[in-house]
Amino acid sequence: MKTLLSILTLTLTLAVSSSAKEGIVQCGNLIYGGGKTSTCFSDEFLSSVQKETSIATDRRFRPVKLAGDELFEFPFVVMTGEGDFSLTPKERENLKRFLTNGGFLLASAGCSNAEWNASFRREMKTIFGKEVFNKLEMKHPVFNTVFPVNDLGLKKSDGHSALEGFEHEGRLVVVYSPDGLNNTANAPGCCCCGGNEIANSLQLNVNILAYALLH
Repeated sequence: MKTLLSILTLTLTLAVSSSAKEGIVQCGNLIYGGGKTSTCFSDEFLSSVQKETSIATDRRFRPVKLAGDELFEFPFVVMTGEGDFSLTPKERENLKRFLTNGGFLLASAGCSNAEWNASFRREMKTIFGKEVFNKLEMKHPVFNTVFPVNDLGLKKSDGHSALEGFEHEGRLVVVYSPDGLNNTANAPGCCCCGGNEIANSLQLNVNILAYALLH
């Protein structure tokens, strides 16, 4: 009996140790709606998470199809882009399953694109049968998880933005910004010249990822 217990304990210890060595958080960049994805959403915040916290992350996004089974290997995915789009039935099914089973989505209308914003809201309402978003007040912990963020000013106007959230069974599973979280200063070849973005996107994205992994 002691021998069997020792074997089980050793097996469990080795499994945990192996997982710890491989425990690098990988973040997916969704491919959806007939091939849409983001090429102008900076992944620099992944490196910043490494520098500012004890969270080990892969420093580059991995492309992942919303309709594929690989989606469920990721704890955190980004969905962004520009222009109108529609999801396929399989993509809607996967996104609902992903969000209601522990996954987290950071979504942003690329460069504050109005068409993408309208499409994303329509798709979320179609998937869940109701409007799902509520404004995240500045006292929400997502604004202080790593960096203190007290304002969401826009780069190209005097206005201010706001983040929205979707909770499932008391857990925040989506953070959405109708204004760009692109952080184009760290996205080579992208300038948001046709739109706008939140000035402190880098700090916000760091906070959102850290919050998603810690809550």
